[in-house]
Amino acid sequence: MSKLSDNPSLKEIDAYKKKLNWGDVPTIYQLATNSIREMDGLLTHGFNNAFKQLLDQRNWNLNTTTQSSNIIGKVTTGKPKISLYHNINEQHYELHCYPIINNEPVKEAQFNNPQCPFIEWAPLTMQTLFRLNSLLPFIVYTFQKGDLADYALIRYANQRVDELITVLSQSFDITDIKGYSIAEFCKEVYRKQSQSQS
Repeated sequence: MSKLSDNPSLKEIDAYKKKLNWGDVPTIYQLATNSIREMDGLLTHGFNNAFKQLLDQRNWNLNTTTQSSNIIGKVTTGKPKISLYHNINEQHYELHCYPIINNEPVKEAQFNNPQCPFIEWAPLTMQTLFRLNSLLPFIVYTFQKGDLADYALIRYANQRVDELITVLSQSFDITDIKGYSIAEFCKEVYRKQSQSQS
């Protein structure tokens, strides 16, 4: 493998990283890649997680969705409304979710609220859909002294987050997405680095 394909898998990126570094992969890369691997398994592994809880229609309050009939009389149910938030702190990237009640995202726990799109909403177990540990230090490291595999890993993480948001948009009416995405955070790091060098 002399170079990466245009759309490499995580396995390909890892193999390329090992080749570039003669098998000596930095810890910061390993931390980021392990976290991304966990995110990749959200929908395929049998473990219960916030993402799967959100998609479990048994917890949806269908009274909050609008129903409509098409020309041939087939009734379709609207999608529950949620808001997403890219949460970035000094160490981690997280994707947060909030139910929409009266056109506002709600952060408090809800139980049998007739206006909540979920029968039960427990922020402690449902708000953080997933976390990418150590991603932010890895991005900063990449912009300072990263190689092609490091950049490929960041692109891969951003692409996977976008794909998971697309999965959510198939089941939910996402009213808005706030906060810095991984790509936007990278642009900001690049901008600040360019300013400090000029």
